[in-house]
Amino acid sequence: MGRRALEQLATIRRFEAAGFRAWPATSVQYDGTWAMRLTASHPSKRLNSVNPLDPSDHHRLDKRIERAARLFEAYGRPLTFRISPLAAQVISAHLDEQGWATFSASKVMRLQLSEAAVAGAMHQIPLKDLNQFVSAAFEVHGYGADLRPGFTEVVSSIKAEAGFFVLKQEDVPVSVAICVRDGTLAGLAEVATAAAYRGKGFGRRLLLSALKWAHSRGAGTAWLQVEEENEPALALYRSLRFEEIYRYHYRRPTDMS
Repeated sequence: MGRRALEQLATIRRFEAAGFRAWPATSVQYDGTWAMRLTASHPSKRLNSVNPLDPSDHHRLDKRIERAARLFEAYGRPLTFRISPLAAQVISAHLDEQGWATFSASKVMRLQLSEAAVAGAMHQIPLKDLNQFVSAAFEVHGYGADLRPGFTEVVSSIKAEAGFFVLKQEDVPVSVAICVRDGTLAGLAEVATAAAYRGKGFGRRLLLSALKWAHSRGAGTAWLQVEEENEPALALYRSLRFEEIYRYHYRRPTDMS
């Protein structure tokens, strides 16, 4: 493997690790270098997936997939693989042979933070009250109330410095975001604008405020994950000069997809 390829893998590993810390699973078990993330309280794919983390780790696939299936079944979760460039191509070929479905293709994007990047951003202090943020997030996203305990558990378990941002209009939350400042990285998560307020610049305003906060606290690079089919979000992120680093997708047995 050439130097450039090795550097790219190192970059991907850095952002994958930051992603795991920014959205922490309740349980993480390893089979070789496969990280099996499981969260009984929340059904998120990111929190309940097998994540192969080394392109050279592709041995005894049938037995290891069977072990993973038993573990996921014990948690009441469908067996799900998250395939990034760190996963051996042999794994994807094997899942193809088994007829597994592919879904939720996503991009990881980054932005180098600078004074120019956040120029003109409105200064906003993150919320201190987690329950207040959760209420706003659920209103904006339209999440079901049954997800609230698990969502709150996940968010409250973020160990890095997390800023909870809400933008309101006439006391109604219209945009929300979480910004996790982890060393020099700032990860954006749960970014959303309420349907009735989209296309009016609220999401952009809130993101710039979150990025300004992160930059003021030492972050030099912002990153995020977004599904490839979410064109409005992609257009917003590109307008802020976010650039793609790599892609990932999910796989599931056809009878579970």
